[in-house]
Amino acid sequence: MKPLPGYTSIRVPIITLLLLLLTPLVASAQVVRGFITDAEDGEPLEGATVVLRQDTTLVAGSATDRDGFFALSRFPVGEYQLTVTFIGYEAVVDTVRVAAGEILLRNYRLTLSNEALDEVLVQGDRETGLAQVDAGRISVRPADIAVVPSPDVSGDLINYLSAIPGLVTVGDRGGQLFVRGGEPWQNLVLLDGMWVYQPFHVLGFFSAFPSDILSHVDVYAGGYGSAYGGRISSVIDVQSRSGSKRAYSGAVSAAPFVTSLLLEGPVADDRVSFLASVRRSVMDRGAERLVSEPLPFDFGDVFVKLHTIVSSNSQLSLTALRTFDEGEVGTAFQPRGSESVDVASWRNQAYGLRYLVLPRAFPVLAEFLVSYSRLQTAVGDPDNPARTGRLGAVNTVANVTHFAGDLEVGWGVFARTLELTTELGGLFQNVFAQREFLTEVGMYVEPSIRLDNGMEASAGLRVHNFPSKSKAFVEPRIRAAWDRGVDRLSAAVGLYHQEVVGLTDQRDAAGVFTAWSAVPFPRVPSALHIIGGYGRTIRGRIDIGIEAYHKRLEGLFVPEWTAFPRFTTRLQEADGRVWGGDIRLEARGTRFLATLTYGLSAVQYRARQESLELWYGESAIDYRPAHDRRHQINVLGAYRVNGYEISARWQFGSGLPYSRSLGFDGFVLMNEPVDVYEESGTRRVIYERPYNGTLPTYHRLDLSVEKRIDTPGGALTLQAGVINLYDRENLFYLDTFTLTRVNQLPIIPTFGIKYGFGQ
Repeated sequence: MKPLPGYTSIRVPIITLLLLLLTPLVASAQVVRGFITDAEDGEPLEGATVVLRQDTTLVAGSATDRDGFFALSRFPVGEYQLTVTFIGYEAVVDTVRVAAGEILLRNYRLTLSNEALDEVLVQGDRETGLAQVDAGRISVRPADIAVVPSPDVSGDLINYLSAIPGLVTVGDRGGQLFVRGGEPWQNLVLLDGMWVYQPFHVLGFFSAFPSDILSHVDVYAGGYGSAYGGRISSVIDVQSRSGSKRAYSGAVSAAPFVTSLLLEGPVADDRVSFLASVRRSVMDRGAERLVSEPLPFDFGDVFVKLHTIVSSNSQLSLTALRTFDEGEVGTAFQPRGSESVDVASWRNQAYGLRYLVLPRAFPVLAEFLVSYSRLQTAVGDPDNPARTGRLGAVNTVANVTHFAGDLEVGWGVFARTLELTTELGGLFQNVFAQREFLTEVGMYVEPSIRLDNGMEASAGLRVHNFPSKSKAFVEPRIRAAWDRGVDRLSAAVGLYHQEVVGLTDQRDAAGVFTAWSAVPFPRVPSALHIIGGYGRTIRGRIDIGIEAYHKRLEGLFVPEWTAFPRFTTRLQEADGRVWGGDIRLEARGTRFLATLTYGLSAVQYRARQESLELWYGESAIDYRPAHDRRHQINVLGAYRVNGYEISARWQFGSGLPYSRSLGFDGFVLMNEPVDVYEESGTRRVIYERPYNGTLPTYHRLDLSVEKRIDTPGGALTLQAGVINLYDRENLFYLDTFTLTRVNQLPIIPTFGIKYGFGQ
């Protein structure tokens, strides 16, 4: 799509369109709205049903969102019976009288029911799960994460993400996630509205998001709506819990990989609460003693949240996150005993404020977000790294939703300022050590409608302005679904752009160092997403989902295909195409869960550069990038018997592509005056055609058994398991420079203990 000359030229028609859409919504109308929370801890209840009836006639209905918010509107003046229901909770019935043009606020607390909780919990989780089909969107809750085997007694979001077809990790180390053909720097990861730039830890079992702090996660593998922008591949939107406003509680756990501490409780009863989590790796004193090789990795994270109910119609939360990761690249990527040991490291900081308010005079929900995010990355000698990158960003967002019966109109404005510093030491010879200041501004509008026949649709328009490139883009987005009871159809299409990109050596999928920069070429990377899916429920317990997708990527950049020394190259432009599909099957019962997923994906890049004619006899070359995993299979099972939770997971992935080498010669990098009589030079690789080889397939079986023992004032959880049960020698990294390989983790017995108090 051709960029527009500037934001000024397009803001007038966009604002005019916004005013036309909102005009009918501000007309006088009756509205009942409020928040639904758990009476025990004050947490919001998402998915609760709120209906208005007059006698036996249904007048209006709604389901609560992730904040527990509901809104009912466009009904006549009168007296009604309002009913709130949620699986596992006692229903609440209230009588409301609504006058002409009146906007009523009603907040309700639901109490847990003591009847048939086992059955209810299973059915309540059916809105989530790997088999759900919603045009690229999968919702995740802590209960979903708990059934995936993990080396820690407490679950972690990354273990569930790696079970979603189309999401590719490079293994049990590396900290990278590739989503449906996209690259890690193309993912938008949010925590309570804060941007987190590198959230996955150096050991692939862990991320910055332990399940103990999570409330709800929306994973968009593509086709996301107009409220999201600045990334061209995917969105992982994480919302944390607020912490109990009624009682103090917590948990402490220990396992061979990590130890953790969780605390929560009221600061002021029923009004202010806190939630805090601390985790630290202990592999040098734990897991390393269980295997026959060193595990030179260290990581940790700290999370703190303060949530307050300011008034009956407003809430405020403050959130902070800090993470750190370090890994000896030389030990991981080279044979044992190598004299060269580099350390790759990254550190995240994120601090955010979120204010949610229901203006008393208007039928709207307003959300205001202000956050600061920082990322520091380095590789080389810890005291004198060879390459470093730093990113600091201030983000401000205002989101407003208008309610008018089955019609909702969301709109918002955003502004983001970034400071980027890179010192690459010759990594990319046409990107110098530099310091950049960037700004992104824009707005969006997205009306959505729900019809009585089960159809729902949203059509959005996002205006994203990149002043540093003197370009602005209009990005249309459409999402639609038709729920026909046992059948569900869904589709999405959208256009996306991204100016701030990650610089990484893309010649292998295991590189852990990423430096952030403004796109080095005039073209801004863009992507067009097209998704279609079908889902069916059989006898209320079996879900089948099928989804197909296509992404058209333009304006990408990749390393030039020359025989420069490894990790030293120039950049070239490229375009890409992604095709794929998923098949998902899930069966649930009161005691068991069984899931089978298969993902098929094909990623193809086309690069152009003058030197290709010399190397390969053609000016453009098509190839599979290093993260193109064609086939994925995940089999997941969980069973509850006699108080024991038994879970197993088998993973299979076809081999990733890599570039085979023909041989070596010598090279001297002339990025400064060099005495060639004294400088011996560096070996360089003579490659064959890009990615013309395929690495071995990957497969692994993990098992886990947990037992919960209730104690006075708390609960004790014991866990035992095995990672890589049949000791498969899965390849993690093949160094084409030294022709050596490093395997992923061998068979590792795991065990853990967790004590939760006040629960």
